[in-house]
Amino acid sequence: MVRENTSVNTTEQTAPKGELTFNDKVIQKVVGYAIENVSGLLGVDGGFIANIKNKIVNSDNPVEGIEVEVGKEQVAVDLNIIMEFGHNAHDIYKALTTVIAKKIDETTSLKLVELNVEVIDIQTQREFNDAQVTLQDRMSDAGDTIKDKTSDGVNTVKNTVSQATSDSDERVK
Repeated sequence: MVRENTSVNTTEQTAPKGELTFNDKVIQKVVGYAIENVSGLLGVDGGFIANIKNKIVNSDNPVEGIEVEVGKEQVAVDLNIIMEFGHNAHDIYKALTTVIAKKIDETTSLKLVELNVEVIDIQTQREFNDAQVTLQDRMSDAGDTIKDKTSDGVNTVKNTVSQATSDSDERVK
């Protein structure tokens, strides 16, 4: 009787099947977080509708205005930016390329193969900050002003009543 060798080599393991993919929103967020501190970059423009929405309600959406194409190994990114007056556009582009490529690689091991940046506006820091005030902020400020004025009025009435009470008490004596 001949015996067959039925032992299995346990040192050889087969890799599990499947693949790792990333939703566009994940890559958009990586880019959004990566570019937060690029010198000379004031903001990324999300287009007309996003700008209208952001004028009404405060939004900290890190993916707004960031378009990506995600492949199995590569990423392409498109940005419309607002740059700060006094900075060089080529320096901002180089900084964006460096930080985006680094963070995408660190986070996903994907490679940035294309970065398209269009400078759609140039503003001073003050102009940009003034443009960021929303209707929500203005309503909040108006509410605070009304509350302060009402409080001042109540205090004035209290003081007047207190003074009148004191005056009448003295007349009674």
